[in-house]
Amino acid sequence: MISYEPFFRLLKERNMSPYTLVSRYGVSSSLIDRLRHDRPITTVTLNDLCRLLHCKVADILCYIDDEEQ
Repeated sequence: MISYEPFFRLLKERNMSPYTLVSRYGVSSSLIDRLRHDRPITTVTLNDLCRLLHCKVADILCYIDDEEQ
């Protein structure tokens, strides 16, 4: 399973909220909802987030083996 926990941790470290991304950077609220519920996103979206936040893919997501849950 893909988890976006690192994304929310990154935002917290940078004193940003998901609302900041929506209001200031034009990120859709539906994308934030997808991330909150660990739903799939495209690699294009992943690329956009990395460019916007100046970070690596590993700063956005991590893989958790389903057996570990």
